[in-house]
Amino acid sequence: MQEDFRLIVDLVLVLAAAAAGGLFASLLRQPVILGYLLGGIVVGPAGLGLIKELIQVDTLAEFGVAFLLFALGVEFSFAELQKVKTISLGGGGLQIVLTIAITTAISLAVGWVESPAQGVFLGAILSLSSTAVVLKCLMERNESGTSHGQVMLGILVVQDLALGLMLAVLPALNQPAEAIGQTVAWALLRIGLFAVGAVAAGIWIVPQLLRFLAKTESRELFLLGVVVLALGIALLTEYLGFSIEMGAFVAGLMISEVEYADQTLTYVEPLRDIFASLFFVTIGMLIDPMFLWNHLEVILGLVFIVFVGKFSIVTPIVRLFGYPLKTALIAGLGLAQIGEFSFVLASAGQVMGLVSRNVYLLILGTTAVTLVLTPFVLRSVPQLLKWAENFGPLQGYFDETSQPVAIAETLPEQNYVVVCGYGRVGRILVKMLQSRNCSVVVIDESESRIQECRVQGIPYIYGNAASLHVLEAARVERAKAMAIALPDPMSTRLCLKRALELVPDLDIVVRANQDKDIELLYQLGAWEVVQPEFEASLELSSHLLASMGISAMAIGREVQQIRSSRYLELRPPREPLAVSRDLKVAVRDMNSEWYSLPSGSPIASMTLEETNLRQLTGASVMAIVRENGEEIDYPNGKTALHAGDRLFVVGEPEELISFELLAKGEVAVPQGDSSCQWLRLPANSPWAGKKLSEVDLLTQYGVQVRAIRREGKFTRWPDGTTNLQEGDRLLLCGGFYELGLMQRTASPPVPQPALKLPLVKAQVSEKLFSD
Repeated sequence: MQEDFRLIVDLVLVLAAAAAGGLFASLLRQPVILGYLLGGIVVGPAGLGLIKELIQVDTLAEFGVAFLLFALGVEFSFAELQKVKTISLGGGGLQIVLTIAITTAISLAVGWVESPAQGVFLGAILSLSSTAVVLKCLMERNESGTSHGQVMLGILVVQDLALGLMLAVLPALNQPAEAIGQTVAWALLRIGLFAVGAVAAGIWIVPQLLRFLAKTESRELFLLGVVVLALGIALLTEYLGFSIEMGAFVAGLMISEVEYADQTLTYVEPLRDIFASLFFVTIGMLIDPMFLWNHLEVILGLVFIVFVGKFSIVTPIVRLFGYPLKTALIAGLGLAQIGEFSFVLASAGQVMGLVSRNVYLLILGTTAVTLVLTPFVLRSVPQLLKWAENFGPLQGYFDETSQPVAIAETLPEQNYVVVCGYGRVGRILVKMLQSRNCSVVVIDESESRIQECRVQGIPYIYGNAASLHVLEAARVERAKAMAIALPDPMSTRLCLKRALELVPDLDIVVRANQDKDIELLYQLGAWEVVQPEFEASLELSSHLLASMGISAMAIGREVQQIRSSRYLELRPPREPLAVSRDLKVAVRDMNSEWYSLPSGSPIASMTLEETNLRQLTGASVMAIVRENGEEIDYPNGKTALHAGDRLFVVGEPEELISFELLAKGEVAVPQGDSSCQWLRLPANSPWAGKKLSEVDLLTQYGVQVRAIRREGKFTRWPDGTTNLQEGDRLLLCGGFYELGLMQRTASPPVPQPALKLPLVKAQVSEKLFSD
């Protein structure tokens, strides 16, 4: 077969392996990266041996990493780098130095290497993490803009930049110390000169070039020009002794500040996805399953050492730079692998005699296993954090880091709007609200954004908006409404759920990052969910309809109808099976279980609105499967429950227990004219310091205490031995008159500041007591 045709066949085989492996992984609900690696193993030399020109395919695969980093550079602009420059430069550099130093010391002590130069080389290999795998996982989970995502990407960028320095220093490792110093100095000088040239080109040359290409109004020419620019700069960095990947990233940074950045990213994304899959398949082709099996114990031991070692280095560094414990833990787990660029170092080291063939294969196998495990580790992070938060010895640390870092000197007293997230959307919200003289309180965990609030005099809470302590510090019970515009779905869900635990009837509007999150957020209790892409289409349509002479009133009615229907008219029709699958994926980071409703359940024959399950138990019903097999995903408030239904319930473990007690009838459900309301116990209340059995609210007032919130802890269905304390927030259920009488008894007979007391009625939510 002709050589040129052989390359085409190999390329088709690799892409076919990527498609088949990715589809197989998707059907098993596993990360597609795992499928790509599996496809590479199958068609590679250790599998069926279908790929003959491995070197040529590997060369093409470098385009995958180049386009990945180019797209990252376009998204991760200079402005974004500025936000994490401290952790990027200081933390990333410190992580590399510590990893090399610790690895060198340990490897010399236990006899893994014969010289310090080999120890430094081994440490350099271990210091690099996988930009491609971590970036892919963050993008799939829509977490690139989160605090931990920014930290990981910042450190990874520094690692990628350090690769050029490592490759420059590598030949001098076996030479005297003076030669190493000169080599490092020369490499740093070249990096500095290249950085100056890149900044100059990004200011004066690249913008003009993109504007010239855009004037042609040709998609093909624009795409061709961008690709040539990216790969040309990548080849320049390779010629200068750095890496192609570093050049691609710098090219992306140059374009990121130009007005055509979004257009560039849209055009390049298909190329990025195709070549990225090619790259992961080529990594799979390097994996030898038989070698892994024959050295399984050694490789698993090395994998364990790598994970624990890098986690132990990265996590304290992130904490040292002032980030919360959760962010540090996620970053430590996310970066606890050996990166794909380590293959480059390992190959060069083998050629130079720094490692033997057997050690090289062990490094290769260890790297491959860590790359395979990383998507699973990142997926399991939410569950690991939940376990750690409830683990006694660690609970105190999480409570401490979930406290607000700083609070503005003055906060509004009442009737303000809490804005969670001060990114682009949050800034616009605050500006518009303040233009209408509406008081606001901003919650954000970015120091740079909080500093903006300080300068502009905007009341703020510096902390994690998903933390109960932070929400309590914002006094959400006094707020008029809340807007959630956080960058990642997990924090958005947690913030929504915990805000409603504090104030069940709070008017909350939430930005959905993806259209599949819309129903989930409504189900968790959001009053309004806004999806940016759909809103953009509505605004475009409104403008076009107005230009055609249609009245503003008619346009407004139609737009409001679409919003009221949760964008259903705009969403493409989907099969019930696909909706059910997306639901299971959306809640995989949340506690959930299937529960069969018994025949004697008091909530059977009631609608979800009548049961008030979310307010009484904190749990939410996400799906219902009838006895006849009918499945209802995301049931609304009018959906009735029937005995024998299987309910898919989401909530914290104690919330699921409370739901089960309620469903079994072991606790009463408010019915008829009964209602529920939250009440904060004043400092001089006659009930403070007494047990529930001593107060005996049920006998005296016909009122039951369904839950107590105290210092961020939530106790449902407290028993008679529970002591009441000042500041407790009690969820009380009973008749209208009894609740009013009990409120007057619980509160001291002195004027109190106006408070908004949220009320949940069994059938219709209404406010019994006004300020």
